[in-house]
Amino acid sequence: MLKQFLNLKLSQKLSPQQIQLMKLIQLPTQAFEQRLKEEMNENPALEGSEEEEYENDELEFEDDDYDDNDDNERIEAEDINIDEYLSDDETPDYKTQVNNYSEEDERDSPLAASWSFHQDLINQLNTFILNDNERQIAEFLVGSIDDMGYIRRSIPDIVDDMAFTQAIYTDEAAVEKILHVIHQLEPSGVGARDLQECLLLQLKHKTPTESVDLATDIIENQFDAFTKKHYDKLLQKYDCTNELLKKAVHEIEKLNPKPGGSFAGNSKITENVVPDFTIRIVDGELELSLNGRNAPSLHVSKDYQEMMQTYKDSRDKSNSQKDAVQFIKQKLDSAKWFIDAIKQRQETLYVTMNAIMHYQEDFFLEGDETKLRPMILKDIADLVGLDISTVSRVANSKYVETPYGTKLIKEFFSEAMKNDQGEDVSTLEIKKILQNIIEAEDKKKPFPDDQLAELLKEKGYPIARRTIAKYREQLDIPVARMRKKM
Repeated sequence: MLKQFLNLKLSQKLSPQQIQLMKLIQLPTQAFEQRLKEEMNENPALEGSEEEEYENDELEFEDDDYDDNDDNERIEAEDINIDEYLSDDETPDYKTQVNNYSEEDERDSPLAASWSFHQDLINQLNTFILNDNERQIAEFLVGSIDDMGYIRRSIPDIVDDMAFTQAIYTDEAAVEKILHVIHQLEPSGVGARDLQECLLLQLKHKTPTESVDLATDIIENQFDAFTKKHYDKLLQKYDCTNELLKKAVHEIEKLNPKPGGSFAGNSKITENVVPDFTIRIVDGELELSLNGRNAPSLHVSKDYQEMMQTYKDSRDKSNSQKDAVQFIKQKLDSAKWFIDAIKQRQETLYVTMNAIMHYQEDFFLEGDETKLRPMILKDIADLVGLDISTVSRVANSKYVETPYGTKLIKEFFSEAMKNDQGEDVSTLEIKKILQNIIEAEDKKKPFPDDQLAELLKEKGYPIARRTIAKYREQLDIPVARMRKKM
């Protein structure tokens, strides 16, 4: 049976410009600069000053509305108000509030190494005498090493892969032989197939001593007992003094479990973090500034203005001229929107961070993480009158430089929990206190989670043991057994 229903539904659809604005807000400083370059390459009507001293050459657009016309809709040239696109190039108002921008905007980015981790290993192979076949196997093995310095594949799989993908036909014995060559490369431990082999390779590179020999034996024959920190079993097994075992364990703890990760020329280069905001304390008051690289000097191309003026002064407006002015208008509309969007982006970033700064004023003045208040996205959204998703875009991708280090803004947000007085406290505060307790514990007898829960309860924070375990994992702190030291 067919039935008809009348259903009224109210929905909001974002325009392409609104979507692009949201994407601009989400971009951190370095990504924004890249987006700016792309826009200027695509739109010849949008230009930036070569030097910041040329700010007075910028164009100030009127803040009137303009229609989001479909690209396929033709606009008659006679309907275009030419004067709207001609200007005296006044400075945009978003560039006049200089106190909102940091004075330390120019920062040197770290230089990348001249070659990658894998290329360095290949270069080291040149010091070994290898025939062509051995060289091919060696280079394939180097290519199989991950960024942490390990070969995570079995020898039979490597043999098969060389045959199918490189037409290099060999056997397991030949690969094992060349693997011993790889194990002689620096950094020590590279090319290991697991952590145990990685540690053994590094120990065998050390000058033999009584403690190094014991450490080697422990890793080779008692690896499981060592990883579980069963020191009593190790003392009984080797019938050695507590002092000697402590020295052997210390030798192991000095080793690098990720030999590839410490290489300066690692192919996985860490990007330099550029703070989007800076908070300083001036005369006991907080002062917020926005990285000036977020407010570029933009203006409309002089050539495009002259073309518009030429069309305006022309008496004989041909069809080709009308087509040209149609194209010019589209580019100028796009340039106007982009400059307006930059202005809105700066305002959104500044008011959002300003609200966060004042909400967490006690922390920014003292640097004490236990002073961080419970704060969720809605708290800030209500203060500044923005949508929660907009605040989230600012918080998730931006960094702020403070007197206590550079922080990711989203780290200041946390849920609230009740203390024994019924007051709301931040989960960040509880985590900091938990971390302090663990740092101060006797490492010979570290606190298990149930005891940590009792200690927090004594301090006025009634937290369940399972919650302690969750916070401990979030802080990347191992269980008590793994924190135990000799």
